[in-house]
Amino acid sequence: MLLQIKGVLATISLLDIADILIVAYFLYKLYVVIKDTRAVALLKGIIVLLMATLVSKWLGLNVINWLLQKTMTVMLVALPVVFQPELRRALEQLGRGRFFHKSNFLNEEETETLLNEISRTVSVLSKNKIGALIVIERETGLNDYIETGLKVDGLVSSEFLINVFIPNTPMHDGAVIIRGNRVMAAGCLLPLTEDRTLNKELGTRHRAAIGVTEQTDAVVIIVSEETGIISVARSGHLMRYFDAETLKDNLRPLFTTKHTSFSDYFNWRSPS
Repeated sequence: MLLQIKGVLATISLLDIADILIVAYFLYKLYVVIKDTRAVALLKGIIVLLMATLVSKWLGLNVINWLLQKTMTVMLVALPVVFQPELRRALEQLGRGRFFHKSNFLNEEETETLLNEISRTVSVLSKNKIGALIVIERETGLNDYIETGLKVDGLVSSEFLINVFIPNTPMHDGAVIIRGNRVMAAGCLLPLTEDRTLNKELGTRHRAAIGVTEQTDAVVIIVSEETGIISVARSGHLMRYFDAETLKDNLRPLFTTKHTSFSDYFNWRSPS
């Protein structure tokens, strides 16, 4: 047995080791991309079908095995459609490597000014129970969504943002999109999440915020019109019950850190 193991090891070259490590790294990155997303449940379903196919073949259940094989064939064709958000996110991360890296990060003074304006805005809106949806662009461009609204391209100010979301004004129902320290557009339309496990109390604003963060790396601030609760959505997840200070503490790294990996979005400090 020992001689056999040594014989196998003797046939492994450095190129084989490199090949294995590259595949392992690729699988790990794939796991990071789909972690805590709906894709995990879908992947589990595919694994169950695959195991059922193998068991039916082993037991000689020919009809069941034939049906399962045809189902697996259909699944392979449907995978690009089913996993479209995750595949898009993976390709975007690949394109956001160091060689292609772009940055809209601000200096310290600009960052503090921006955070103060945003926190002042949501604080006023929260106290008055005025609904709001503020999208902060990261590395994934949001031009597709900017095109759906009214282009502004002006410096962020609490006065402007508050006026945008005043009820019965032309743009109060849509989202504001911020790039760097500038408001690019207001009244923008966002895609709604298809996650059916969300709390029924969450309205259209929250579902739109989660929806856009499922497809991009944007961070979205939501103020509930019914309760005034301040929430933040990122990477398809929603955190609630922020105040002005905890909001600033969590937003600051987005503008001061030169590179934020996908997994960092799961390590935000929870509001107390």
